[in-house]
Amino acid sequence: MGTSDFGLQSAEAILEKGHSIISVVTVPDKPQGRGLHLLSSPVKGWALAHHLPILQPTNLREPQFITTIQSLAPDIIIVIAFRILPKEIFTLAKRGTFNLHASLLPKYRGAAPIQWALINGEHETGVTTFFLQEKVDTGNIVVQEKITVDDRMTYGELHAQLAKLGTDAVIRTIELIEIGGIIPAIQDDTLGTTAPKITTEICRIDWKKSANEIHNLIRALSPAPGAWTTLHDHSMKIFLSAPSDTSKPDSLPGTCSTDGSVLHVQTGRGTLEIIEAQREGRKRMKAANLIDGRNVKNGDILI
Repeated sequence: MGTSDFGLQSAEAILEKGHSIISVVTVPDKPQGRGLHLLSSPVKGWALAHHLPILQPTNLREPQFITTIQSLAPDIIIVIAFRILPKEIFTLAKRGTFNLHASLLPKYRGAAPIQWALINGEHETGVTTFFLQEKVDTGNIVVQEKITVDDRMTYGELHAQLAKLGTDAVIRTIELIEIGGIIPAIQDDTLGTTAPKITTEICRIDWKKSANEIHNLIRALSPAPGAWTTLHDHSMKIFLSAPSDTSKPDSLPGTCSTDGSVLHVQTGRGTLEIIEAQREGRKRMKAANLIDGRNVKNGDILI
């Protein structure tokens, strides 16, 4: 069961290891764009390519959906980047239902664990498989795999590495279930932290914060949805940056300075070099191109 491309490597590995996938559950197709053409999830596209049965319930508590899962009689249900499963569903698997989560639980329970690990400047994160319980992301842990996080690593880069790491965790979990070798670890709720959904307001840059804090926000939202600010009453997304402890005397937070090739912005503490950005209605470009096009000049204020 899943929606995004985060679990596709795991799904491929399950088939490659000789396991049978009796059905794939994903979200309904959604209208997209001006023409409102129906867009399928990456998981559905993968399932179609592998000629697997697909279920797309609008309501996970629909009696017909529950009956269908019962009739399939699954040994194991695997959940990766999907909706919250009701107890009526996750208790139907003979040998249990487990979830792959992109954090080292109990840290970063919730919808956006990768983003919040980067926003908070974590130097280590990872993936966790755990058996589902009614309370979200609180079940007993089966497998955890760790990874070191570089100070320049973006969401896109970390997402890719965690998807690969998650593949190993999923296969190990299946194998442990098969041999009855699981010794589940109970999560310590006192160590739990949350990772709520990313909103437009969270994406807005507050230039009064430190250069390091803003840099972490930018990389946590790159390449999408993008950390944003405003320049001359138009929005601008910033995708790559580099923090510095140096400051420009008497400059207000958000003040731009450039030598014609490099763009710096004063923050509440230190300056931030803007490496790649995208003005509203324009393409993503290097900071030097922003300067050459006179889109940004000395003394401009980002808000």
